This record gives sequence, structure tokens and C-alpha cells, in this order.
Amino acid sequence: MSTLTSDHFATLEQQGIELPSWAFGNSGTRFRVFPTAGTPRDPFEKIADAAEVNRHTALAPSVALHIPWDKVDDYAVLRRHAEDLGVALGTINSNTFQDEDYKFGALTHHDERIRRKAIDHHLECVDIMDATGSRDLKIWLAEGSNYPGQNDMRARQDRLQDSLQQIYARLSGEQRLVLEYKFFEPSFYHTDVPDWGTSYAQVAALGDRALVCLDTGHHAPGTNIEFIVMQLLRLGKLGSFDFNSRFYADDDLIVGAADPFQLFRIILEVIRGGGLNNPEVAFMLDQCHNIEDKIPGQIRSVLNVQEMTARALLVDRAALDAAQSANDVLAANAVLMDAFYTDVRPQLAQWRESRGLPADPMAAYAASGYQDRIAADRVGGTQAGWGA
Repeated sequence: MSTLTSDHFATLEQQGIELPSWAFGNSGTRFRVFPTAGTPRDPFEKIADAAEVNRHTALAPSVALHIPWDKVDDYAVLRRHAEDLGVALGTINSNTFQDEDYKFGALTHHDERIRRKAIDHHLECVDIMDATGSRDLKIWLAEGSNYPGQNDMRARQDRLQDSLQQIYARLSGEQRLVLEYKFFEPSFYHTDVPDWGTSYAQVAALGDRALVCLDTGHHAPGTNIEFIVMQLLRLGKLGSFDFNSRFYADDDLIVGAADPFQLFRIILEVIRGGGLNNPEVAFMLDQCHNIEDKIPGQIRSVLNVQEMTARALLVDRAALDAAQSANDVLAANAVLMDAFYTDVRPQLAQWRESRGLPADPMAAYAASGYQDRIAADRVGGTQAGWGA
């Protein structure tokens, strides 16, 4: 059985996975969202919960914000709050899918007033990046059409490029724009950014600091996501991941829950392409916890990513290269399967203890009393969720 070495642990120690602020609010399906005791009521409480995940795992050093869900009066105060809790403010996510004006599009809209409004929202997000020290502006667009003939698809692409050019021109220094894609929903005939190729075409026309965001739940069934990872790394255009799991569509379930082997394969390509612990490739979760507790859900998620990273690091590259060169199909596959089936959990538990972390972060959180405290303290007010 393969064993993790000191070099492997040195690599794992550098790993960081950004948490989404919205994962700590009430969210779930379009049919019913179930509230839970202790749910944050504002961005400050969301960040406190995210910091609790990092305290138990040392895997979650930053928190992504969603605007306007996480708007505050003073972002410098929010930034200091995060830093006092040992985390940083990360990616700023725009939102052009909950305003009445955006029913038929935002950055692609034919009405210049509405398109200007959407562009200005993104410019406001860049202002927030200036205040929080955030590097990345992430854009996901719920734009497209439901019926053939409803829209001029080419004109929408042209307007999207023009909108993105205006937003990109506002970025400064090391700030980046990452464009997310999704093959369907809420538009069902065509989506304006449905795949990695469209996202790549749009960002390639902008410049070096415009990249693609890959959400692992945003693909058609059977899509070889690790191929896309390889290609975007090869092209130097993979800017970030949104990790989650899907059984059917954009399910936003805990990463690695539906198909751990897929997560293993994705991370294997990340390592192969030089994307692991590469500051140019951001790891982030994008999940909703509707029936499970939110903080344990995030703890389990980052541990799943860490575990599959450890397994992928165990792949015997020399043996794999030799089998591939010899066209030994089964031997090459066996190299991967040997690493994937290695149970690295006991080694990871011992390593955590050696670093002063709990061997079992899930059990440690359950015993910490934190959930009971926030349930008692966060009484009154409006619980955060989609839209707050």
C-alpha cells in the first residue's frame, strides 16, 4: 500500500479552499428552503462560521462574498473582522439574476439602459474588491432564451463582449475577471455562456487577466470534466474552480459525495497541469446545504478535497508513464486505481494531530459547542439566504 511522504504532506499543507459565504445561509432547492437555528443574519456572522471551518481544518483561509447578498456599509470593517478571525476576504461574486430588470438578460440585454445597469453593478463589485483586497471578480450569467427565435444569439454574444470589455477595463493591478459557464438553467433553449469554449472565447478576447471558472456541477451528464481541466490549464486560462457534486443537474451537493472518483481524476489533472497550490488557480466551494447542517457540510467538503488530493499525489508517475509508453492499457489504469483505493484517512488524521489540529475535525466541531452557542445567540433578525 502507498504511503504519504513528508513531501506529500508539505504539498498538502499549502492547500487552501475558499468558502462561499452563501453556503452558511439558508439555501437549497427552488421548492423549499429549510431554515436552521443559528443561521447567520449578516456577512459578519457568515465569516465567523467560515472561520470556524478553518479553525478545525486549516484548509479554508478565505471567504468569497456575493454582492448584493453581502453588502455592508464599510468593507474595511468587514475586512478587519475577517482578518481578526484568521481568514481573508476572497472572490467577489456579482449577481445579475435576481433583479426584475434582468428578466430577459443583463450584460447581453438589447436595452442599453438595462445593460448599463448590469455593467455598473460589476463596476461597483470592482470598487468592493478595492476595499476588501480581493483579487477576483467572478461572473456567472443566468442569461439566454427559452424558445427558438426569441433572441438574436449572435447579437447577444457581441453585446456580452462589449460589456465584459468595459468591466475588464476597470480592473487594476493584479485583479482578475473569471467567467463561469453553465450549460442550462434558467434558460433552456440557449444559454449565453453554456460551456468552457464560449467562456474561453469571451475571456481570450479580453486579455491575460481574464480567465475561465469551472463549476464541477455545470456540465451535461457524461461530460469528461478532467479533459476540460487539462485543456484550460494547457491554455493558461483556468482561473478558478467551484467545487460541488451533481447527480442530475446543478445539484450543489457536497463535493465528492456523488462521484469521489471523478473528483480524484479532476485533481489528478490539476496536479499534472501544474495547477495545485498555484496561486493562479483558485479552489473554491459552491454548495448549498438545505437538509444538512451548514458548518459540518463545509468541513466535510474541504476534507473530501484534501483526501482526494492526497490520493492523487500517490499516483506513481514513473509507472504510469512507462505503462502509457508501452500502450499497456490495463497497467496504466491499475496505477490510477491503486492510488484511488488507498485509504489515506488514518495518515491524514495523524498528520493533523502533529500540526495541533483535531484528528477528526467533524467530531471536534460537534464537541465544540459552537452550534449550540450560535443557536442561542442568533435569535431575532432575518436569517441570511438567497437574496440576503
